[in-house]
Amino acid sequence: MQVLTESKPTAAPTDSFPINGTDHLEFYVGNAKQSALYYQAAMGFEWVAYAGPETGVRDRVSYVLQQDKIRIVLTSALTPDHEVARHVAQHGDGVKVLALWVDDAEKAYLTALERGAESAFAPKTLRDEHGEVTLAAIKTYGDTIHTLVERSAYNGPFLPGFEARKSVFPVQPVGLKYVDHCVGNVELGDMNRWVKFYQDVMGFKLLITFDDKDISTEYTALMSKVVSNGNGYIKFPINEPAKGLKKSQIEEYIEFYRGAGVQHIAVATDNIIDTVGRMRANGVDFLYVPETYYEDVPERVGHIEENLEELKKLNILIDRDEDGYLLQIFTKPVQDRPTVFYEIIQRRGAKSFGKGNFKALFEAIEREQALRGTL
Repeated sequence: MQVLTESKPTAAPTDSFPINGTDHLEFYVGNAKQSALYYQAAMGFEWVAYAGPETGVRDRVSYVLQQDKIRIVLTSALTPDHEVARHVAQHGDGVKVLALWVDDAEKAYLTALERGAESAFAPKTLRDEHGEVTLAAIKTYGDTIHTLVERSAYNGPFLPGFEARKSVFPVQPVGLKYVDHCVGNVELGDMNRWVKFYQDVMGFKLLITFDDKDISTEYTALMSKVVSNGNGYIKFPINEPAKGLKKSQIEEYIEFYRGAGVQHIAVATDNIIDTVGRMRANGVDFLYVPETYYEDVPERVGHIEENLEELKKLNILIDRDEDGYLLQIFTKPVQDRPTVFYEIIQRRGAKSFGKGNFKALFEAIEREQALRGTL
């Protein structure tokens, strides 16, 4: 099975660091087998590939899960002194790899190093009966890395060393389509440094800036800048805390994650009402926004195709920009530490990130912080 290469997008002709899209996201977790069951049962991902002792890998296990163009890899160590085990001890379950699909991994890697990136590992080519894949990686914020994946000569289930698998119970997809954007949290004063990294090293453009007036409540605030690659398929908002009366969600994240890292992953759907309805029925927890949020939606957003009462019932947020409107909702953290969570988003033309929902969203997060005693 060849994945994600059915209809190859065209990188922008002026793109100085061509990227075709997101290849996969790899989480380092404490128990990959049990985490994989959550993604299958609650979020509708199919189990498609596996690596571990049964496939000749002695030190770790990895489960590859897929829904449409989204691939998630869950990896656990089999020994306590393994790099993966140390990562989990430090950060809890979290995103280690934001993997990017490129045409030439070695060229992209060397270009990045020439522009000031730090190597995570040098190019290497893996082979099996399905072909070959070339991988290389550079470091980004915290302990996160970008693996550059060149897979045009490969038609296996994921990567060499992995064997195809199928879910052992009937998985029902919930309608998740592709990664819309991935958000990173960094320490105070580091946002501009990492924005510059993506601009200088990977040729990204600054898409939008939010300051503490845009993203604040009575108690907390943060600042954010969004960078995007040439074809717009990769978008990375980067957040840092701003001064407030109480501890912000970014500070809480950094405290529990023990450093900078991926805060949330936004995944797109074509029918958010159906997707969120299915996810709620499967037991996924979402942040709560009070019913009063919906009182001014018609005046603030204008006409929308969806039934407002259905959106209200499911607690889905709505915002509009000059290109259209969007619908979005945020899960609670998907592991025990209050760190990584998911955003479900449906774009009806809008290209922005829901600025009109920031206050309601962050008040919802503050309510969760208060319950944890960390506000």
